[in-house]
Amino acid sequence: MAYENIRVEKRDGIAIVTIDRPKVLNALSTKTFHELADAFAGLSDDREVAAVILTGGGEKAFVAGADISEFLGFTPDDAREYGRLGWRTMLLIDRLGKPVIAAINGFALGGGLELAMSCTFRYAAENAKLGQPEVKLGLTPGFGGTQRLTRLVGKGRALEMLLTGDPIGAAEALRIGLVNKVLPAAELMAECEKTAKTIAKRGPLAVRYCLEVAHSGLNVSFEEGLEMEAGVFGLAFATEDFREGVTAFNEKREARFKGK
Repeated sequence: MAYENIRVEKRDGIAIVTIDRPKVLNALSTKTFHELADAFAGLSDDREVAAVILTGGGEKAFVAGADISEFLGFTPDDAREYGRLGWRTMLLIDRLGKPVIAAINGFALGGGLELAMSCTFRYAAENAKLGQPEVKLGLTPGFGGTQRLTRLVGKGRALEMLLTGDPIGAAEALRIGLVNKVLPAAELMAECEKTAKTIAKRGPLAVRYCLEVAHSGLNVSFEEGLEMEAGVFGLAFATEDFREGVTAFNEKREARFKGK
């Protein structure tokens, strides 16, 4: 499918999804959400793609927020549905079954930070700015910001960002655990690709199981989470990938996983 607002490239088992609206700092319009949802639904079923990198076009922004030009025509019901479209799209990314690395190459504000937080982890350029500034417009986050930010950095720090609306720099985001790495802008994509290629060499079923249990375990008791982990541990023993992994280890060679 040809897209207007995003680009999808595939190479070496990795997909790179770029939100490509640099003139409006890659703002998230309704159409952009629909295109992202379609693209990630396709990537979920693509057996040749083991990992995804999500980034923004241009040099200024990952995503600077929602497309506010759409807001003035919204009724409260329209806004509610727009919020649902946003968080459902981000849930597709969150639950893709494959790792998605956010390459934050500039501003990640409002919906942009929410989008980045829906990814498996985040690498940021040194010049990146991250924040939830919705209160400055008399609004609240609508795509999961109040839920994801609290879970990632803790209630107190999250509420400070949510209630002041002030952005933080990449170094502070790293300090509080909002991003995993901070890199010079020129090195950002190369580092993301390096990590994605590393994961692509691992057992794809094992990667998917780890993602599933980590997500599901957040919503149950610790003991229930342990039981879920034991269950997928057992499932892994029934796979061809497990037998290949052990054989390769004993033969001192790199495993050739098939996702079976």
